[in-house]
This record gives sequence, C-alpha cells and structure tokens, in this order.
Amino acid sequence: MNLAGSLLQGLVLLAVAPASGWFIKKMKAASQNRRGPSLVQAYADLGKLFRKNMVISDQASWIFHAMPIVLFCSTVIAAWMIPAIGAEPLFGFLGDLVVFVYFLALGKFFLALAALDTGTTFGGMGSSREMTLGSLAEPAFLLTLFALAYRTQTLSLSGMASRLSAEAPLDGLYFMVPAFGAMLIVAIAESGRIPVDNPSTHLELTMIHEAMVLEYSGPYLALIEWAHQIKQLIFLTLLANFFIPSPALSVASPAAALLAVLIFAAKVLSLALLVGWIEIHCAKLRLFRVPDLLGVAYALAILSMLGQLMMGSWQ
Repeated sequence: MNLAGSLLQGLVLLAVAPASGWFIKKMKAASQNRRGPSLVQAYADLGKLFRKNMVISDQASWIFHAMPIVLFCSTVIAAWMIPAIGAEPLFGFLGDLVVFVYFLALGKFFLALAALDTGTTFGGMGSSREMTLGSLAEPAFLLTLFALAYRTQTLSLSGMASRLSAEAPLDGLYFMVPAFGAMLIVAIAESGRIPVDNPSTHLELTMIHEAMVLEYSGPYLALIEWAHQIKQLIFLTLLANFFIPSPALSVASPAAALLAVLIFAAKVLSLALLVGWIEIHCAKLRLFRVPDLLGVAYALAILSMLGQLMMGSWQ
C-alpha cells in the first residue's frame, strides 16, 4: 500500500470512531422502542465539548493536563499501527504487535494516574478498578495475539491479517473460535461495555471508566471521549480483520478505496451489532464476578495457543 492509502486508512479510523459507538447506542434504543440519537449527534457532542470552557481543580498538577493529550496521541498511534482497509498500516513494522500493546497500556496508565491526581474518592476508586481489570484483560489479550502470531509465523499485525486473509475459511476453525471468543471478551472489557462496565451510568458503586474522568470537562473531556471511541474501534477492527478476513484491496483509485472502506464498514458494523446484542441480552456483572469473565478469556486464549502447539502451526 502506498503512503496515500496508509494516510487514508488512519483518517478513516479517526473519522468513523464516533459512528461505531453511535451504532451500538442506536441498536440498543431500537430494542427498547426508542428513537435514539442521530448520527450527527455523535459528532455534535464532541464538537460541543471542544467549544466548552474547562473547570479545573486547583489541586491538579501537570499530570492532569498531560493525560488527555497522552491518552489521545497514544491511542491514535495504536490505531495507525493496525490494518484496516488495507494490509499495510502507516506505522506498521515487523514486531509491532508488542509495541501496539504498550501504546494502549501507556494511555491507560496515564488515565489511572490522572484519576488519582486531584485526590477525589471517585477517581481513586475508578483508577483502582481499572488497573485491577486491566491486569487481567491485558494478559489474555497478549496471549490471544501471540496465538495468532504463532499461527501466522509473524509478529507483525499487518502480516498476521494478510496471512489469515489468504487462509481457507474453515482451516484451523477449532483454533480460531477460542481466540475470537477471548478477544471479544477483552474488547468488551477494554471498551467499558456491559457486562463489564456501563458507559451510560453514573452510579458511584458501579462506575469504572466514568469515575476516572469525572473531573474533566471541555476540550480535555472531548479528547478523552474521542480516544475511548477510537480504542473501541481498534478492537472491532482487529476482530474484523483477523477473524472475518477479506482479500487486501489496493486503494490506488477512488473506486477501489471506496470499495475497501465499504467492506471494512460492513465487517465493523456486524461486530458492533454483536456487541450491541450482548449488551441487550446481558445484565452488568457484579464487580467481583468480572474477573471470572476475564478468566474465561484467558482460558480460551490458552486453548487456542496450546491447541496449535500440540497440533502444529499453520504452514
């Protein structure tokens, strides 16, 4: 893929991130016989936050001010390291799998640190919960990626997507289904969605992500919310390109670029539909039951990896 295609891929991810969250909200509203927000509203909310003034605690240090920028930039860099509408991301290279995970962890670390900065009770509570769940979700996520890397014999995310797209649909299905289940659970946990977290609640006993950003407003909150939407799209994109592979398309011409974007959107929306269906049919778990769910993800990742180690890698 040329540089123009790589730039287009990154810009598409940034532009459609709010739309993926809107689709899930719209689906949930339809299941409850409500109209739900319009697509324009998803972008208007971000624009409104960017125009608002900020209220900042006098106890805030440089960490409070740096966190939204670090979180947004690290998430954007991670987004530009994954294959979306083509095989070659802008920042892709051999071994980018590990760096990709570290960039996501960097944003989470600063988010938890900034939640403690102003000394609020809610911030400390949300930070503690986020780090606890993150310590369980990240190993499962890493092990799932390593299982896919072992199958494709590469540590490059774009290389993994390319080799999986060239594989016959039913080859290794018994390895891919556990890996898909593990990554789906991790995607729900990292996106802060039901049954792990409820993004629409402000009940202090159940808040995780929202508890960490209660002190933010204005442009800072807009960057945080946009980064959270991009992160959700990152996981949906990984699920789409690893487990619903399609041949890599050239984006040299406008027609080919449009086709690639439409195929990518169809795959992502189908997975967003699955996430929305899960939210509709599941209740939020108690906090002390969430580790059990993440333990299932870890077990599925182990099954995928051990199965391939015993049966041999894909050739």
